[in-house]
Amino acid sequence: MLVSKLVCERMKEVPQDAKIKSHILLIRAGFIKQVAGGIYTMTMPCQKMSQKIQKIIREEMDAEDGQEVLFPVVMPRELWDQSGRYSSIGDEMVRFKDRGGRDMLLGMTHEEAAVHLVNHTVSSYQQLPVMIYQLQTKFRDEARPRGGLIRVREFTMKDAYSFHSDYADLEKYYYRMYDAYYRVFKRIGLKNFVDVKSDSGMMGGSIAHEFMLITPDGEDSIVFCNDCDYRANMEVATSVIAKGERVDEEAHEIFTGDDKTIEEVCKRLNIPASKTVKAVVYAVKGSADELIVAFVRGDLEVNEAKLKKALGKNVVAYDGGISEDIVCGNIGAIGLSDKLIKVFDKSLQGESGMVTGANKPEYHIAGVDVDRDFGVKEFVDIAKAAAGHRCPVCGGTLRVENGIEIGNIFQLGTKYTASMNMTVNGPDGTAFNPIMGCYGIGVGRAIGSIAQESNDDYGMILPMSVAPWQVHICALRYDDDAVKTKADKLYADLQAAGVEVLFDDRNCGAGVKFADADLMGMPIRVVISPKTLASEEVEIKLRRDKNAERVALDGAVAKISELIASEMDALKA
Repeated sequence: MLVSKLVCERMKEVPQDAKIKSHILLIRAGFIKQVAGGIYTMTMPCQKMSQKIQKIIREEMDAEDGQEVLFPVVMPRELWDQSGRYSSIGDEMVRFKDRGGRDMLLGMTHEEAAVHLVNHTVSSYQQLPVMIYQLQTKFRDEARPRGGLIRVREFTMKDAYSFHSDYADLEKYYYRMYDAYYRVFKRIGLKNFVDVKSDSGMMGGSIAHEFMLITPDGEDSIVFCNDCDYRANMEVATSVIAKGERVDEEAHEIFTGDDKTIEEVCKRLNIPASKTVKAVVYAVKGSADELIVAFVRGDLEVNEAKLKKALGKNVVAYDGGISEDIVCGNIGAIGLSDKLIKVFDKSLQGESGMVTGANKPEYHIAGVDVDRDFGVKEFVDIAKAAAGHRCPVCGGTLRVENGIEIGNIFQLGTKYTASMNMTVNGPDGTAFNPIMGCYGIGVGRAIGSIAQESNDDYGMILPMSVAPWQVHICALRYDDDAVKTKADKLYADLQAAGVEVLFDDRNCGAGVKFADADLMGMPIRVVISPKTLASEEVEIKLRRDKNAERVALDGAVAKISELIASEMDALKA
């Protein structure tokens, strides 16, 4: 490909709306161009990266007995009514009516379509297990798209669905896919990534893992133990929280005036936050009458994902509207209206000498013994784990790091096959609902993650396996007849040898060419100029290295081919 013909505008300036490294680099290198919030055009280099990543994914899915299919983008409401998700999923899903007035939707995930395909097509346990997958563009109307290709509204995704006769078979296949995901991410050049336990969210199911690229710019929080292998997404992470000393005291009201926050009350009473009870109010989405009060120890935060799971309800932040049952800033469990749904975190169990709201202005209650005074029937885990907490496995110290989700796998169980009445016949002829697994990788997010991890101050450093081109030729003084002749021949010879080449044939300065080569990040740069031709040589440099090597012009193709093979072998290893 000739740079002079490439529809891909590079830029020096940092885009104002780009906040993380990958977004900045992909925009500046001309790989993507924004059309609307969370919607991008991929230029040729980015599209070539996408195709290479998809090829690797296909190879690994086919190796696990996957059958590639293509589900429809548009589906009828009736299919999603069967699973219950037409109503349960919020504004992320685009709904519309066709010209006949029928309710339709844009697929943001395809569990329903997978069950629809396999239902009746697979009729016996002898046909199981089976896995089908697709690579397709989807649309999810994210409320806050950000990070370039990291969180978008339109995206290409590989999603796979497996069907099994029992949980033992699902478990076995689930970890085959787990291993396949590690191979995919290593083959596309990612290095600093881990798998973590995660929340299954809208997908449902009981067991789920996310694969996370560790980076300070990540939007997800991951909890690690410093002393063992425990790691989990913040949404599901647990911790052991040290209990306070026993205090035997009668509960009594105290005047706290206008002090309402935990910090203000603690300062007034000269107590640590761990001796207070925090009350956080939520509403149930779509229900004006259901309010929830979540109680945690004052030094902790409520984990909304855990709260949703504990209640089985889609909770949202309370907007502070008028409610005679709530005295904001002075909410407590003692005497709180039974109209409210109350949830108590395990951190409060057994605590004494606590301070909580009195449910009236200007007063709190001190000397509270939670077990004695709250009348709690059940404590549940709804608190966020935090750095410094103890590990639930070994008792070691927890730390928190940021990450970007690059893939996920779920054990769905019979959530979809049961609700959609899919059955197969067992060995004794009895019909049963097959057990499902689900496995996703976002292709655009993989591109963003590669750019996020593999870069320096000058641009991207793309892995050989997914770089749009393997070699970037910079012909300096292309207006010189000797340079033009030799550069054109080298370009042709490399292509004849099966090497993918980007050839900068522009008549512009060396600084511009080198800056563009560094920004775009092809793995090998080759410089040919009057200076190198004086000794019948070219200059060859790996993008990640500082130093270049002079190589005889007639040996350049062999040397470049050797470098490509070495880089590919390293990725496969």
